[in-house]
Amino acid sequence: MNRNRAVVLAQITLGAALAIGALASCQVFGIASAIGQNIEREKKIEVLAKYAGLDNKRVAILVKADMGTVYEHPTAVPNISFNLAQRLQENIPGIKVMDPRVSMNFQHQTPNWSAQPLGQVAEELDVDRLVIIDLYEYRLTPPGNRYLWEGVAAGNIGVAERDGIDPDQTVDQWNVSAQFPLDAGVTRESMPLSSVQTGLLATFIRNSAWVFYDHIEEKYPDTKK
Repeated sequence: MNRNRAVVLAQITLGAALAIGALASCQVFGIASAIGQNIEREKKIEVLAKYAGLDNKRVAILVKADMGTVYEHPTAVPNISFNLAQRLQENIPGIKVMDPRVSMNFQHQTPNWSAQPLGQVAEELDVDRLVIIDLYEYRLTPPGNRYLWEGVAAGNIGVAERDGIDPDQTVDQWNVSAQFPLDAGVTRESMPLSSVQTGLLATFIRNSAWVFYDHIEEKYPDTKK
């Protein structure tokens, strides 16, 4: 009887040990899986330029927006013009970007410039390339809600080549957008206006500049919230 009891006790002990071992293995696997997912989320990738034809070229940046955007956000267009020019100048070999004050003055003095043949515009500015940004959306709050921050900037970017096959047409167009802040439900009380403006412009300018040179991006940017 004692011998049978000892056998049963040994079997129970062995079963418990196996169960604990299996549980520990599951926990280790779960931890390893979570670590693997975090590593994957943190990965960065190299992204090639969508257009690499600005090297060693004279370039003018022309940003246009509707009158409502210009009236409500008067600093948006100048900020994009100046900061995009700086980014391109710093990252593209041999490029010579026209002083944004000159290109913006041209736009002011020639309000119908966008209706002119682009080759003619390039000749008047004496540049090889026109980088044209059509800013079709720019807002800091959701439509109809002034109490939350939901910054969105979006535009189409085109390039006209003065020495191209058809200098009066853009060779291609790319849609660029930005959102700031990424978190939903951010209120005016929790974040100042200046932070939203700066964050949105910085993100849009960075994304616009990335069209023109190779760079490193986060593999999963939408998970950074």
